[in-house]
Amino acid sequence: MKHYADPIPHGTTTSVHFFGHPAHAMLVPFPIAFLVSVFASDLAWWTWSDPFWARMSLWLAGGGALSGIVAGAVGTAELLAVRDIRRRAAAWSHFVVAVMLLSVGMANWGLRLGDAEAAIVPMGLYLSGLGVLLVGVAGWLGGTLVFEHRVGVLNEDEED
Repeated sequence: MKHYADPIPHGTTTSVHFFGHPAHAMLVPFPIAFLVSVFASDLAWWTWSDPFWARMSLWLAGGGALSGIVAGAVGTAELLAVRDIRRRAAAWSHFVVAVMLLSVGMANWGLRLGDAEAAIVPMGLYLSGLGVLLVGVAGWLGGTLVFEHRVGVLNEDEED
């Protein structure tokens, strides 16, 4: 229990990386782009009623859910593998919001599998809008970890 009294060091390198680059940070742009774009394509369908946008939303929701699972698995591995990351409240908050986001993304995709057009109003728009909100919160918390706590950032003396 004594290690809980130790101060948390400023800056924690990751153990889940490719050639020194944090894997989670490389993977999260994909689900972010997909899940935000679902909302945009839902709005496009709502505006023009073109079936293309409903199909686009279906594919984007699936891509966001599946790539989010991959990014989430890597982020979870990092959280569980690195003690100094686990000791930060922001890391656990980021984890909880990301799990909520994945749940919403999977539900949104599953909703659309039967009839992509019928799923958009109202529930599809609600879920994709909620997804955008959760992406923002998870991104804010992830940014807090990187920019304030320096999680996953190499120190200058470690680069050599």
